Amino acid sequence: MNKYVERLYNGVIKENPTFVLMLGMCPTLAVTSSAINGLGMGLSTTVVLIFANLLISCFRKVIPNGVRIPAYIVIVASLVTVVQLLMQAYLQDLSKSLGVYIPLIVVNCIILGRAESFASKNEPVISVFDGVGMGLGFTIGLTIIGLIRELLGAGTLFDQPVLSAIEGFTPITIFIMAPGAFLVLGFLVAGMNIIRKKMDEKGKPLAEPAGCLSGDCASCSQAATCTGKDNVKKDDATKEDTKKETAKSDAK
Repeated sequence: MNKYVERLYNGVIKENPTFVLMLGMCPTLAVTSSAINGLGMGLSTTVVLIFANLLISCFRKVIPNGVRIPAYIVIVASLVTVVQLLMQAYLQDLSKSLGVYIPLIVVNCIILGRAESFASKNEPVISVFDGVGMGLGFTIGLTIIGLIRELLGAGTLFDQPVLSAIEGFTPITIFIMAPGAFLVLGFLVAGMNIIRKKMDEKGKPLAEPAGCLSGDCASCSQAATCTGKDNVKKDDATKEDTKKETAKSDAK
């Protein structure tokens, strides 16, 4: 896999900030009461993440090691200020909806984490792709959570009536409240874990022979060539020998 594509895959699937690394939970749970809020928050964070990775990677050899964290925060804070001013000028409603969570991007652990673990150690181009991948993963996560919560809690999608247009539909208001955020996040994290277990590093389904995981060798498709039984017997024999040697040592 191309290293640039790998960074995108890593951010969206393998190390998704929302569903795998569980980073940035404060905005994830607080602003995703609607799809537009989740999308807006995700894209804002993505823009800051991309440019922060770029600048930190460019200046990585200039920033003294002892003050690198304050330097990262200054860079990120400057970018967040620019994004906040642009949103206040051109996206006033969204800016009001997100409120204090836009300035809090400065201390978002996704941005500082990628700055410290990746951008400060790699070239600018690959760092930008890492920022794009992580940003897309975060945006997708927030948007999906917002879609589900808005659809079930208000019957709308991007403020357009969907379920609410159906006669007799009653919104499940708990989904646009704090408990609904935890509930939706929990189910989505479980789903992501299932998907990741079914995929290898190349993104292809893993071939798991039936019976081997459960210990049922009779239903194993590789029973004729499987050496699992032999390995188990060897391990058991080794454990018995170890116990005998331990018993002899204690007796002495």
